[in-house]
Amino acid sequence: MKKEKISFIRHIHSHDNLQIFLYNSHSAVLPFLALDLLSGSCPTEFRRHSLSVGCPILDDFLRGGILSLGVTEITGESATGKTQLVLQLCLTSQMSREDGGLNGGAVFVCTEDVFPSRRLQQLIEAFPKRFPIAKSKQLSLGENIYVEHVAEKAQLEHCISQRIPILLKKGSVKLVVIDSVAALFRSEFEANQGILRAKNLQSFGAQLHQLASSYNIPVICVNQVTANMNARTPSEDPYIPALGLTWSNQVQTRIMLKRMPYKLPAPNSSSGEPSCETPVRAMEVMFSPYLPRDTAYFVVEADGIGDWGDRLV
Repeated sequence: MKKEKISFIRHIHSHDNLQIFLYNSHSAVLPFLALDLLSGSCPTEFRRHSLSVGCPILDDFLRGGILSLGVTEITGESATGKTQLVLQLCLTSQMSREDGGLNGGAVFVCTEDVFPSRRLQQLIEAFPKRFPIAKSKQLSLGENIYVEHVAEKAQLEHCISQRIPILLKKGSVKLVVIDSVAALFRSEFEANQGILRAKNLQSFGAQLHQLASSYNIPVICVNQVTANMNARTPSEDPYIPALGLTWSNQVQTRIMLKRMPYKLPAPNSSSGEPSCETPVRAMEVMFSPYLPRDTAYFVVEADGIGDWGDRLV
């Protein structure tokens, strides 16, 4: 193989040698073009699937939803709707692909607080009302979400490399959620262990990408934020995602959620009642290979994440 690479470098001007190198460097030549990937006419294992958020405004904003074959990070301050969003994605993933889902369950890995089972049950009860197709197909929403609690980094790595692949091979799971990735990597390394932490983050990121590419699924990581010490003007973000540049390089798409200084009156209630006001949240794409940097707005209500509509006051 080394001789072939050297030959390729020396004779790069020769088209025939270039073809020989390409055929010798791969065990099989991909029988499709980039246009086939875009149109979805390539083999199934190479097609990218979109997972609907369950909110038309956000689905349109994300051009269909969260893509498979990659690691997506959802970051933001506390109470911006990060956990609400991933819980809703765990439900929409169980719908058919024609309806915006992935036709499979989800694994939810908790590294911080207790799993919000009460909130999940509330979303499950409201889900058939928001999505009649789920009621007509009688989806057992609560039985297809597998929850794993981990308290140490070693447990998390074992879960990703050993336990989750068992479910993925069976085809019963089509989504992996980690809430949150920062908790363990922040607590298990001292301030002077930056290089060691960076190596562990790179290794962990490689494991996540291996899962996403091997099983053609989306992997979603919730991340915390830290103070932006370089912010010098009010227009700059006061917070930035945690874990630094090393982790940023492991992420394909970064989405930040924010609280906005706007409130909406709750439906069928008087706008004069402060207790009934619903805060507006913002979803901002920080970077992505398929999305422009932009912002969309949404609300978190009792039945889940939804459109803010024309109720802004």
